Amino acid sequence: MAPALNLAGAGHVGRALGRLFHASGVFAVQDVLTRSADSARQAVDFIGAGTPASTLAAMRPARAWLLAVNDDQIAPVCAALAAAHDLKGAVIFHCSGAKASSELQAARDAGALVASVHPIRSFADPDKVAREFAGTFCGIEGDVEALTLLEPAFAAIGARLVEIDPAAKTVYHAAAVFASNYLVTVLDASLRAYQAAGAPEEVARELARPLAEETLANVFRLGPAAALSGPVARGDFATVARQQAALTQWDAPTGQLYEALVAPTTDLARRKPKQT
Repeated sequence: MAPALNLAGAGHVGRALGRLFHASGVFAVQDVLTRSADSARQAVDFIGAGTPASTLAAMRPARAWLLAVNDDQIAPVCAALAAAHDLKGAVIFHCSGAKASSELQAARDAGALVASVHPIRSFADPDKVAREFAGTFCGIEGDVEALTLLEPAFAAIGARLVEIDPAAKTVYHAAAVFASNYLVTVLDASLRAYQAAGAPEEVARELARPLAEETLANVFRLGPAAALSGPVARGDFATVARQQAALTQWDAPTGQLYEALVAPTTDLARRKPKQT
């Protein structure tokens, strides 16, 4: 019989994982608590299993508890859970990329086993995530006994598990910010600069697309140093200075962004393989 899983919080992440766990049979989704009775019922309908709960205290005992709440609520909800239930031997975990399993210290102090499992993908469309989760990398860390239960459970829904250092959890999460969020910011600067030069918005996207797509492909095929091209890679700092000055005159924040990237790009260029 599959171990019972309670969900405290069932937004996009909780719903998607709840559906996957239920469909695979690795957990029996039991009680689901959200901010309102309506959203709890909607979550249960999406998951296809479970019973809406009104409070933490009203939830039944379970082998595992997923705290799928906002990052700043993990520790308070965990403390409330530990005050409301006997957690000895239970597995308590969250899916935050920015917070380590140490956020669950209140549960650990109460005798629970704690862990963090962070799926490295966007959950903006939980239905799509539930359909396409197989192959998703997950950063995992925590108590060995907790991971003994969670590793096979996540493997069963198609996760590819990567052990991470909990002491470096914030740096780990920043890696995703660089790869996703700040990449968008840099591309936005490119598109706005093309438009400042007279290209319509839709044309600007087509001008940037092949450069961005080929560069990304080269980064993952060759590595960042080998993929680097352009004036910094050539050592053409006269061009770099002219571009920075022009950008600053056009739009000071964009000029500052360009300037901030020169030094790390120069360091990367020093690692570029020598041509023979």
